[in-house]
Amino acid sequence: MSVVIAGCGDLGTEIGLRLADQGHEVLGLRRRAELVPPPLAGVPVDLSAEVPELPGDVELLVVATAADGRAPEAYRAAYLDGQRHLFDGLRAAGALPRRALLISSTAVCGDADGAEVTEDDPPAPATPTAQILLEAEELFHEQFPHGTVLRLSGIYGPGRTRLIDKVRSGDTAAGAAWTNRIHRDDAAAAAVHLLTMEAQPLTLYLGTDDEPVPEREVLEFLAQELGAPLPEDVPEADAPRRGSKRLSNARLRASGVQLRYPTYREGYRAVLAGEGSRHP
Repeated sequence: MSVVIAGCGDLGTEIGLRLADQGHEVLGLRRRAELVPPPLAGVPVDLSAEVPELPGDVELLVVATAADGRAPEAYRAAYLDGQRHLFDGLRAAGALPRRALLISSTAVCGDADGAEVTEDDPPAPATPTAQILLEAEELFHEQFPHGTVLRLSGIYGPGRTRLIDKVRSGDTAAGAAWTNRIHRDDAAAAAVHLLTMEAQPLTLYLGTDDEPVPEREVLEFLAQELGAPLPEDVPEADAPRRGSKRLSNARLRASGVQLRYPTYREGYRAVLAGEGSRHP
């Protein structure tokens, strides 16, 4: 079965490697194709500006592009222009993927003031970049009405050590806003599951672990694990909110996904132990 991964960065590569382990032939689209590891076949293309040459037998498609920066222009290039060029390439090849999956972000959910958020809640993007991500989801579903969008919460894992570095540096001020996260390996496993499950997946899932948690609790846990000073207590009114919400993964769990790292505790202990590696 032929698979195309559009955007073969860290997460896209991990998804591709897991599909290759299942016996699929995987093409990874990336500007620097030499960074795509075997057994994946790297295809050099800048999707923001080029239409890729694709085979006609694509059965599984993963769109996992990433913006080259935080500016809205970078997001439009990666998520909107990139998808349009990708779809042009599929049409030119006469390719009709049996299943298609778009990696999106729970940033489109906005700020719920600490309330629980599910797939049934309407999106409420609060930033220009989150609005572009929502437009990318709509563009994806115009092309693939029955395709699946996987909105991921904050990804951590091998090489993704922002909070660990924060604790080690002593810069650990944090408030009580709710945060949500998912280990990279669980994000990749969820994507593979939705692409290959026997039943037809639904069109939208929230990809997050079992335990939304105030960031302060995560920093306290990391400080204890590292033997570092506990985080400074910052009044909630003075702390950056960054979209406080408690994301539910009930729909993803109901699909049959099994999480290796159901909470930040198991996941960060694995990161601190040096398990796994980040793909370049």
